[in-house]
Amino acid sequence: MTTDKVHKTDAEWRAMLDPMQFEVSRHAATERAFSGQFWDHHEHGVYTCVCCNTPLFRSDAKFDSGCGWPSYFEAINPDNVGEIVDRSHGMLRTEIICAVCDAHLGHVFPDGPPPTGLRYCINSASLRFDPQ
Repeated sequence: MTTDKVHKTDAEWRAMLDPMQFEVSRHAATERAFSGQFWDHHEHGVYTCVCCNTPLFRSDAKFDSGCGWPSYFEAINPDNVGEIVDRSHGMLRTEIICAVCDAHLGHVFPDGPPPTGLRYCINSASLRFDPQ
């Protein structure tokens, strides 16, 4: 993706996001499992970043992983998501962020279905949905 980085102050992010969206996307919080609006969502369309609207995941890449968060086996464009080593909570994980605005999205794990074997485990609060 050839878009310039989006930078805003915390006050600007707070003004445009609800409290849960702000804490998850800007401070890497995690919503409770089975509580987000998209964990059991089945419409056709594209999931975008809640902060900058960057396209992240297609509904046809979504699957029920049983974990309680929306899960996808691939991103629309690998350049739209960034990966960061996450050593928090005594674990070693790969955090996923929006490559355009650095919003925390969730984590990616190597236990997903074919064809990629990946499970992008994403917070609903980090997403918007564009029906198609």
